Amino acid sequence: MINVNDSFRHKGLRNRLVLEIEKKGITDKGVLEAIGRVPRHLFMDNSFVHLAYQDQAFPIGQGQTISQPYTVAFQSGLLDVQPGVKVLEVGTGSGYQAAVLSEMGAEVFSIERQKRLHEKTGRLLKEIGYKNIRLFLGDGNEGLADNAPFERILVTAGAELVPSGLLVQLAIGGLMVIPVGIKSQTMVRIKRLSEEEFEQETFGDFAFVPLLKGITE
Repeated sequence: MINVNDSFRHKGLRNRLVLEIEKKGITDKGVLEAIGRVPRHLFMDNSFVHLAYQDQAFPIGQGQTISQPYTVAFQSGLLDVQPGVKVLEVGTGSGYQAAVLSEMGAEVFSIERQKRLHEKTGRLLKEIGYKNIRLFLGDGNEGLADNAPFERILVTAGAELVPSGLLVQLAIGGLMVIPVGIKSQTMVRIKRLSEEEFEQETFGDFAFVPLLKGITE
């Protein structure tokens, strides 16, 4: 059983975190309110809980990290999430980003390639009340063709190139946010204009774990 305690102290620390990322340039009220509602400490290993509301990334096991809150907020803002929008998240990880998207009103489909992490995160999300997030075990490069098209696609790992399998699952008029690069990544937002046409914008440099292929234990 997961300890789902979310105290007044935790809420106060979250409010302070929201103010910190707002000062760093995040202005989307929907994003800030979602960050303020998600109990980030529940998504982290016990040894890091006391650091949960610092604006930093931390290890979550299986060679993965829980993303820095600023990065989560930045990507979420670029995605322009509206209530009811259908979102594919590539790289479930800890589940924190999926929870933020859910708090913003998105219909979230999330795919994870690591079986142990997929199962652990699934249990966590259900126990803390995020039962509407749909989780899938699979290769994120391939997306979820059976559930496509998606109005938004968010990739939470660094891709060397934009996976063609994801582009075809993006609805016309939809947006994809993906970090692209090898050693460091440039944040890219892609809009699908038609069956064959895409528009691309860039938004600065970030560092992500790599987007890998295949499924692993």
